[in-house]
Amino acid sequence: MANNNFATLNPLAELGTSTDASTRYASMSGGNLKYVNLTGNTAIGTMGVTSGKWYYEMLIIDQNSDNGMSVGWCNDLFNLDAELGYNSPSSVTDAQAFGWYSQTNNLIYGPGNGTSTFNKSWGGGTQMGNGDILGVYLDADNGKFWAAKNGTVFNSGNPATGTGHGFGTGGDPHNIAISSRTLFPAIGNWSVADATVYFNFGQDSNFGGNKSTGTAAAADGNGFGDFYYTPASGFLALCSGNLPTSTGIDPAETDDDIPSKHFGVVTFTGNGTARTISGLGFQPDFIFAKKRSNGKRGYTVDSSRGFTKYLHPDGLFSEGTSSDGVTGATSDGFTIGGSLDYINENTHTYVAWCWRANGGTTASNTSGTITTTVQANQAAGFSILTYTGGNGTWGSTNQDTIGHGLTAAPEFMIFKERNATDASTVFHHSVGAGGGTTAAHNNLRIDNHDALYTNQSYKSFGGVMPTSTVITIEGNTTNLSTSTHVAYVWHGVDGYSKFGSYEGNGATDGTFVYTGFRPRMIFLKQIDGGAEWACYDTERDTGNMAERCSEWDLEAAEKTSTDLSTDGVDFLSNGFKFRGGGGGRTNQSGRTFVYGAWADVPFKYNVPF
Repeated sequence: MANNNFATLNPLAELGTSTDASTRYASMSGGNLKYVNLTGNTAIGTMGVTSGKWYYEMLIIDQNSDNGMSVGWCNDLFNLDAELGYNSPSSVTDAQAFGWYSQTNNLIYGPGNGTSTFNKSWGGGTQMGNGDILGVYLDADNGKFWAAKNGTVFNSGNPATGTGHGFGTGGDPHNIAISSRTLFPAIGNWSVADATVYFNFGQDSNFGGNKSTGTAAAADGNGFGDFYYTPASGFLALCSGNLPTSTGIDPAETDDDIPSKHFGVVTFTGNGTARTISGLGFQPDFIFAKKRSNGKRGYTVDSSRGFTKYLHPDGLFSEGTSSDGVTGATSDGFTIGGSLDYINENTHTYVAWCWRANGGTTASNTSGTITTTVQANQAAGFSILTYTGGNGTWGSTNQDTIGHGLTAAPEFMIFKERNATDASTVFHHSVGAGGGTTAAHNNLRIDNHDALYTNQSYKSFGGVMPTSTVITIEGNTTNLSTSTHVAYVWHGVDGYSKFGSYEGNGATDGTFVYTGFRPRMIFLKQIDGGAEWACYDTERDTGNMAERCSEWDLEAAEKTSTDLSTDGVDFLSNGFKFRGGGGGRTNQSGRTFVYGAWADVPFKYNVPF
């Protein structure tokens, strides 16, 4: 366990739109702890959080009098081309960035209208200068922020008791948007003046030799860190030892808790005869396979319906049955009965992405208005649902609810009618559940590479987001009364899976996306323009860059970066980053993408398991 892996500033996160590093907005040195601004921008740390209580320090080495520094936190929606506190997306109402502003000694936040707001003077007008240390506190569970000068919290605040905070939920003075977003330590500078600061996330209380070692030399309550000032009780250093993991998927617990025991990828060459595919490391319950060597539709099977029954997620086809495809699961993979071309044509190559549910054991779920048959892996945030539609008809707004068997609201779902020739309908929490009579219904389809689907006849989720117990379904694609349906449902799990969105920058030094783990596989889909569903994994590309791309919506052979010209991705210990300079599948400038990712190694740990 890498307990001493502390956060630093992240040189891979966008520091302006320039592709030339020499003209970037900031420079980093000292192990990416020393920061010198060049002009207005925001830099973020290498570790993000969604919960917990956190503390870090920053030494002011040289603060030019005409240079305003904003120090605090921002979430993954914030535009890093702007100073911290400026230019939050106009579509949100809560603060996407917030902190302390040195020039006026004020609180600052980005209210979602493209500007900044200075809230109030803090600390009686006492300004900070060269040699001073700023302490930064965040209570992500309660949406509270504090700052301290040389160990004394502004506004007579007390982080340990939760009083005197600068920001808080419920408009006190402005809500911090924490729900389902990752928050990063951040610094933004406005002027071109060369302000220089040095961060300590717990690794160095003398700030690279720029300060005598703190008399406290203090660790946090878990025993991690070397801080100049003692953190308030309950507040922790941003280090790998403190990062959360799922209670159900934590490699430090048991062998069965390893991420690779819940999701895996296998590749093989077809032989046209009965065989066993091994090397997966667990018994799979859902298999999504794609031919690599030439064009063929995707192929999905699961243990709830029975492995011999298959569907094409990318086509207008009903359920088929074949004893020549996947016939069953083993403790280490699956069996194939013969020469079905979707999974075992002789000499052709294949990739299969595999998830574990509950070993084929299902249960009846009556949480919704429709009873579902559920096979759930709650620890991994994954379940398989089968059900018969309720009162839905073509183009209707008739709604029902179905239980999903998980412990949190689903964030990514694939629905497919089994006895009707309709396409897969996809829900992603980053674009919502749609609804209304004229607006887009905010679903995606795997049978095409269009943007969000706008056909009003294909109603799906009725504008109602899933809850921790049920999913609202509407219309024909998810609730047709004459159809049987299957749904594959996921929510994010710390250290194992994540579902989010990002904006492409069109640069060869492409957008960085934080996941909190090294991905084993990612899928990507542009939602505001036409681009293919793109899937990359570390089985087909064992080193960076990952360039072998399967397009879920096309009957096409696997593509490489040469085929695609610009699309390629690096898998990192804490996320992924694009090398492509504008490919529509991955990083087109100004376009919004949704993604899903499953882990190889949680960021909390430094080696594969």
